[in-house]
Amino acid sequence: MKKSNCLHTIVVACAVFLSSLAVAAHAQSVTFVANFDGGNGSQPFGSVIQATDGNFYGSTAFGGLYKQGNVFRMTPDGKIASIYSFCSQANCADGQWPESGTILGSDGNLYGLTFVGGVGINGEGNGTVYKMTLKGKITTLHIFSSCYSGCADGANPTGITLGNDGNLYGTTGGGGTGGGGTIFEVSASGVFKTLYSLCSQANCADGDGLYYPLVEGNDGNFYGTTVGGGSTGGGVFFQITPAGVYTVLHNFCNYTDLNCGDGAYPYGIVKGADGNFYGTATDVVFKITPAGEFTKLYGFNYGGQIGLYYPQLTLGSDGDLYGVFGGTWPGTWAGQQLGGLYKVTPEGLFKPLYAFCQCGATNGYAPLDSLFQATDGNFYGTTAYNGYTGMNKFSGYGTVFKLSTGLSPIAETVPTGAKVGKRVLILGKNLTGTTGVLFNGVQASFTVVSDTYIRATVPAGATTGKVSVVTPSGTLNSSPQFVVTQ
Repeated sequence: MKKSNCLHTIVVACAVFLSSLAVAAHAQSVTFVANFDGGNGSQPFGSVIQATDGNFYGSTAFGGLYKQGNVFRMTPDGKIASIYSFCSQANCADGQWPESGTILGSDGNLYGLTFVGGVGINGEGNGTVYKMTLKGKITTLHIFSSCYSGCADGANPTGITLGNDGNLYGTTGGGGTGGGGTIFEVSASGVFKTLYSLCSQANCADGDGLYYPLVEGNDGNFYGTTVGGGSTGGGVFFQITPAGVYTVLHNFCNYTDLNCGDGAYPYGIVKGADGNFYGTATDVVFKITPAGEFTKLYGFNYGGQIGLYYPQLTLGSDGDLYGVFGGTWPGTWAGQQLGGLYKVTPEGLFKPLYAFCQCGATNGYAPLDSLFQATDGNFYGTTAYNGYTGMNKFSGYGTVFKLSTGLSPIAETVPTGAKVGKRVLILGKNLTGTTGVLFNGVQASFTVVSDTYIRATVPAGATTGKVSVVTPSGTLNSSPQFVVTQ
């Protein structure tokens, strides 16, 4: 499973992070807004996203009616309901263990992955790609075939992203002709194409193990990381074109190398406001350009211990990067995963924000995926466990929490880029009565569908920059910036 097989990193005692919090400002706050109870979800290894109705959606790995994972809806005030339970179909033909969360498509539907399940060519499949309406009607777009048939299309999908062309691009942790995972493309109607198989080169010089979503660059190419392979075995940063041309741009060092100061076994990346990419690897936060120029921004310096997990960073509307870590508490509470929240500027200035260290309390712990900035300006995330549910105080099913840092409400475009003439969704709050939508200053035609979303058309003359929505209560600006593609 994705989150348990990829802990190539470090362990930290909670006290270390708490001591650094003592010097942090107190402008931020964390609120636990919802608890899972098993029926509405259990162990949300992925984060949440926001949909056109203003509600939040996500998936849990083991919750739902059949305890094989589900998709849930959470209202802004924290009411959670399961909208679909996996293994509802015979032989789990609809998949099971949806570990990677969901994303919102440009058609307003949800898209996601199941790590296993589906009925493949020769029986049990190795995961699925699905589409789901906000009411929970599921359509399976692709089933990854059983490895008895070679699983050339990949096995155990791990990450999915919406391309600016409206198609979905994803990764698998295994399978492919080289056995190191695959990169694939699938349309909203289910047309599937394998773009590249990892470990196609000798000694997996092209990388091995894809566990995180791709990120589309301003140039229209996709970028990502592998947790292994490359020239050292410590993973790579790569570029792949929509046509499937694959290039390794940077090799990370192997952590067993005593001179490995720039990080090994990278996690996912995020595109910054400057068009460069930011990510985490063992002990470090880094910046890397689309050409592969690497800069170490910050070192965690936890002494080379193993067990800490760093999900990919999240770009905030203030231009800073917000991060999560999950770790294990040594000594008395051995094996209890805790973790914390932090932010780092593009220049490398680090600030701790919160530590999940309230042992035995009702609060959650073990955040295992990245944060999501909602249209209210706050960040939302999940923890895989909560701290108290009764006699067995460490048997919680997980939580959703909110991190407030004082940022203003924003607009969110889906997708985050498109050609002139294409229609996009714009999410926000209090959109009724909107009088203008501007793409980097150029007025666009638009329709206010509801108080929480707008349909707009990218206007002629638009250039890459912010999308501004003029509402009766003020102007909302998009985050991240919108890329006008060619």
